[in-house]
Amino acid sequence: MRSWHIPYTKEAFGELKIIFPAIEIIKSGSSDISNETQIQAKENNAGRTVPLVKGKNVSIVISGRKIILKLPKNELDIRFITSLRYSRWDKSNFCWIVPNYPGNIELIKEFFGERISTIEISETITIENKTGESRKINKNEMLIVEAANGRLQIYFAYDKLVSKKIKDFPYHKWNKNEKCWTIPYAEHYLAELQKFADDNKIKLIVEKPAVENRQIKRLSQRGDAGYRNCPEEYILKIREIQYSEKTLKTYQNAFEEFINYYREIDLKLIDEKMILEFMRYLVIERKVSESYQNQVINAIKFYYERVLKGERKTYLIDRPKKEKTLPTVLNEEEIKLLLNKTENLKHKAILMMAYSAGLRLGELINMKIKDIDSKRMQIRVEQAKGKKDRYTILSNKMLAILREYFVRYKPNEWLFEGEKGGQYSARSIQKVAKLSATKAGIKKNVGVHTLRHTFATHLLENGTDLRYIQSLLGHESSKTTEIYTHITTKGFDQIKNPLDQLDL
Repeated sequence: MRSWHIPYTKEAFGELKIIFPAIEIIKSGSSDISNETQIQAKENNAGRTVPLVKGKNVSIVISGRKIILKLPKNELDIRFITSLRYSRWDKSNFCWIVPNYPGNIELIKEFFGERISTIEISETITIENKTGESRKINKNEMLIVEAANGRLQIYFAYDKLVSKKIKDFPYHKWNKNEKCWTIPYAEHYLAELQKFADDNKIKLIVEKPAVENRQIKRLSQRGDAGYRNCPEEYILKIREIQYSEKTLKTYQNAFEEFINYYREIDLKLIDEKMILEFMRYLVIERKVSESYQNQVINAIKFYYERVLKGERKTYLIDRPKKEKTLPTVLNEEEIKLLLNKTENLKHKAILMMAYSAGLRLGELINMKIKDIDSKRMQIRVEQAKGKKDRYTILSNKMLAILREYFVRYKPNEWLFEGEKGGQYSARSIQKVAKLSATKAGIKKNVGVHTLRHTFATHLLENGTDLRYIQSLLGHESSKTTEIYTHITTKGFDQIKNPLDQLDL
C-alpha cells in the first residue's frame, strides 16, 4: 500500500489533526485498513469521474479571487483540480489554490459533493504596503490610492459588480505586483466611482500617494561651491543652431545634472557605461518621468555628438512601461464659474484667451497685439512648439473683452504685459489660474494647460471633427488629438448597440 509517513511524535500528530480534523487512528493489523484506504470511482451526472471516499474531508475557503482547497491526497482529486485553469499547489500552506473564475466554485461543489465539510466565504482581503504593514479591506469597502505615477489603484474584496464597473473605464489594467486594478487618474473618474459606491452602499476610501514614492531632488547650484556649470561652448552651439530659449534652458539644466553627477571626472573621459549608470540613477533613485529621462538623453547626446562632433549613439536602458494617463478637464459649468470668479480684467482676458483659443502657456506669453485678426476672427500663433506657425479661432466674446482690456491697460507690443512692461511671466499666469480655480471651489488641479485640454474636449463634444481640432491645437500627430475621445462621454446614449439590430 502506498502512503505518506510522518514521525511518530505527539507534535507531528497534533499538526496532522489541524490539517485533517476527521482523522481516525486504526491500529496496525486491523482488517479495516485495506478497505478504508482504497479509492474507488464512479461517474457523476455530468459524466466526470469522481472518487468514492467516505467522510467529510474537503474544506473550502473563498477569499477574493482565490478558492483555497484543503483535502487528503489522492490521484483523482489532483487530476480534477489541475484540470482547472491556473490552479496551483501552495506547498507553504499545504493547500490547493484555484482562481475564483466564473463557474469554478460550481464545478468544485459538484465534484466533491458530500465530501465538503465547510465552505467559508472570506468577507475581507488583506493588502500590504512596502514597509510590511498590512490592512484589511471589508466586502463593503473600496480603497482608492492616488499613485505617484498618475494612476488610481483600486483595492476591494472580489465583487462581480465592482469588477465590471472598473472594466468600463478606458486603459484599465490589472497590476499583478500590487494585486489591484488601476485606471488613469481623472477627477471625473473619482466622482463616477463615488456615485457608484453611494448607489451600491459601498464605503469609498481615497488616499494620497505615500511619502516614500516621492522623488529625490536633483542637485542644486544654490549653496554648492563645487557646482559645475554648463560649458560655454555647449550654450553657444545651441544658440548657433537657433534652438528656442526654452529648449536651451531644458538642455542646460539636464546636462548640468549629468556633469555634476560626475563632477570630479573630465567630460571627455565619461564613457557609455557611465552614461547608462547615470540613467539608471535617474530612473531608480530619482524616479523621474520618462519624458525627463528622454530630455536628459538628448542633452547628453547633443554635447558628445554636436559639440564634440562624435559619432551618433543610442543609449538604451530598460524602464517601466509608460502608464497612460488622461488629462484633467473642466466641464462647462466649472469653466463658467472659473471665469466669473476672476474679477481682474487682465486676468480674465488671459484665462479666456487660453480657453477660447486652446493655447499653450508659452504661446499665451509670446502672443503679440498684431497676432489678433479681428476681421477674419483668427489668431496667429507664431513659432509655436516645433517652430511651426498656425492659426486658431477668435471668439466674439473674447474680442469684446480684449477691446475693453486694450482701452484700460493700453499694451504696447505683447498682448499681455506685466506692470512694468514686457511679457507677463509664466509663473504669474499659472498663479492666476490656480487662484481663480480656488475661488470657484474647483478641487481639480487647474493650470493653463487644463484650459487647453478643456477647449479641445468641449469642441469634440460639440461635434467638431478631430482633424480641425488637431489643426487648432497644432498637434503634429492625430494620435495626440485622439486622447480627447477617451475623455468625453457625450453621445454615448446615441450609439446603437449592434446586438439590438439583430433579429433574435
